[in-house]
Amino acid sequence: MGESQEIELRGHIIDSGIMTQLFDRVMDMGGNFEILVFDIGKKKTDPSYARLRINASTREKLRAILSELHLLGARPVEVKDVHLVAAEADRVVPKGFYTTSNHPTQVKYLGEWIDVSAIEMDFLIVVDPHHKTATARALGKITKGDLVVIGEQGVSVSYPERPREQSTFEFMHGTVSSERPSEILIAKIAKEILEVRKKGGKIAVVGGPAIIHTGAGKALAGMIHNGYIDLLFAGNALATHDIEYNLYGTSLGMDISTGNPVMGGHKHHIYAISEIMRAGSIKNAIDKGVITGGIMYECVKKDVPFVLAGSIRDDGPLPDVIQDVMEAQDAMRKHIGGCSMVLMIATLLHSIAVGNCLPSNVKTVCVDINPAHLTKLMDRGTTQAIGIVSDAGTFLPLLARQLEIQSSNQKK
Repeated sequence: MGESQEIELRGHIIDSGIMTQLFDRVMDMGGNFEILVFDIGKKKTDPSYARLRINASTREKLRAILSELHLLGARPVEVKDVHLVAAEADRVVPKGFYTTSNHPTQVKYLGEWIDVSAIEMDFLIVVDPHHKTATARALGKITKGDLVVIGEQGVSVSYPERPREQSTFEFMHGTVSSERPSEILIAKIAKEILEVRKKGGKIAVVGGPAIIHTGAGKALAGMIHNGYIDLLFAGNALATHDIEYNLYGTSLGMDISTGNPVMGGHKHHIYAISEIMRAGSIKNAIDKGVITGGIMYECVKKDVPFVLAGSIRDDGPLPDVIQDVMEAQDAMRKHIGGCSMVLMIATLLHSIAVGNCLPSNVKTVCVDINPAHLTKLMDRGTTQAIGIVSDAGTFLPLLARQLEIQSSNQKK
């Protein structure tokens, strides 16, 4: 006989490919479907509506299929309120708790749909019955008595749809290719940055030390100086080698201008860290005239916040580096709110970490010389990212130049 349940979807479910994904997942998981209602929007801006009956051989298989379809925005035709259970202790929650995606999410409580604030992937949802609010919260932040959502009942996810406006992200959404004309793409990304700036959105950069090694530090410093960047996330290495370059003209002991190793240059990054420790902080070193240029210099001078997160590999580290990873996560989250666009450049682990904190509606560009790194980022859940296979030393100077050209053209 089997098991079945009716579900529905609303929105731009055809041109976003959501219906195709739904059909594929049902069949791949051994189920089948019947289309009961399918109302197609007549114009580009009109939403569509579909109601389907999902069939499976067993209740367990049906439950597994519905769980997958839930992530695409499908929900039962008749939706009950969320099931809430109080946490029995700090950081201890009942089994079967709901875990979030990074897509916009709502919960049904007392018959009303409530937006889940601070959405982030792999969080839990806590409902405050007094204020009728719902918040995404990390497992480590759960306190005794918090009312935690259990299961998928009463939870609705809005899967990202194809943007209605013409943009770079409309035709490149969630893809990686090494065969795209990179200069044309960079020009389009520069246009997106200028559009975001015009609308008052924040732009963040997640950067790795290859930015310095490849000679692109000057370009990024220029972008910060000219007001295109509002926030910097990095590790000890980018800041250290940026300062090393300013003090000694080297990065990892290599002369950036010639590409040749410098006698004793392998010590330069340790010397750089020592100088900042002597000053007490990066800002103090700048105020004292020790550091006279570079990425960190421009961040301090332009009041651009930066979060430097430590790792097990760090030398020193610099006094500004947050060595407790959970504190570093919290510091990043304080600044992520309001970000409309993030550029991730030549840093795999840091990009994945920041990507995990981003809502799926944040425009995300990931640049790396290794295509596998870009694919890994998307496989870890940052499906909204577009990937560009390029060297940081090529990408950033071209982007900085495009920003200046297009900015000048807009002023004419």
